[in-house]
Amino acid sequence: MPDQEQPIIVVKKKVSHGGHHGGAWKVAYADFVTAMMALFIVLWLLSSDEKVKKAVGGYFQDPTGVGKQMGSNMSGVDEGLQLDKEDMDNLKEKLEAALKQTPDFQKFSRNIQITVTGEGLRIELLESEKGVFFQSGNAKPSAFGEELIAKLASELGKLPNHLYIEGHTDSKPFSDGESGYSNWELSADRANAARRIMMASGLRADQIGQVRGFADQKLRSKNDPTNASNRRISVIVQYLTPPNGEDGEGAQGAKAKHGEAVPAAKREGVKSQPKQGH
Repeated sequence: MPDQEQPIIVVKKKVSHGGHHGGAWKVAYADFVTAMMALFIVLWLLSSDEKVKKAVGGYFQDPTGVGKQMGSNMSGVDEGLQLDKEDMDNLKEKLEAALKQTPDFQKFSRNIQITVTGEGLRIELLESEKGVFFQSGNAKPSAFGEELIAKLASELGKLPNHLYIEGHTDSKPFSDGESGYSNWELSADRANAARRIMMASGLRADQIGQVRGFADQKLRSKNDPTNASNRRISVIVQYLTPPNGEDGEGAQGAKAKHGEAVPAAKREGVKSQPKQGH
């Protein structure tokens, strides 16, 4: 109809700004923060000592922590501790904490002595009159002795250090009739029994440096040669690097001072001594 007014249509265009120009700035900012963090880590590493650098490098080479050798491509974060003299105190505390988890530890805590020496960390399992780790005159470990030695092995197996295992007796005469089995054989057999338990519980085969039997030649209580504490198993964790100015009592030192030890594999033909312990 010519007299009817035509409707007026207004079209408004809505311009989208993409949510403040989109999210590209977030990606750029995240890249900047990541780059700054990497820069600060590099600066921190440059100012750190060699121990920290090796530990960090070992983690990136073996992030699962299954490696054993420090400084190689088999080094893990759990083995990032180079055990020299200043680190032995830390290892001592760690071992004591681990051993406390063993049942009946408090009952026999006085029979376990851990000391830092010139040779390394010495762990001594001291017997009592009734026998704690081994029965008197017997190379078979007790249930508690076997459990505690296995616990030691599970911790020491994480280290790159070599170990010596020693067997000692007191000065009470002991001989098994005409067989010639004396305390030389007994001390070596006990040390070898401890070695078997430790190797079955996490210790690596290449960690064992020596298994030594000393009979009563290295008494702990020299003023009381028949004291039960002279009957003991000693595990020595050697230094990776000998302390400055200290030679320790390594393989050559022990042989020079005390004579050649009698290993279990070569005990045949060893004559019993006039005075021996058990």
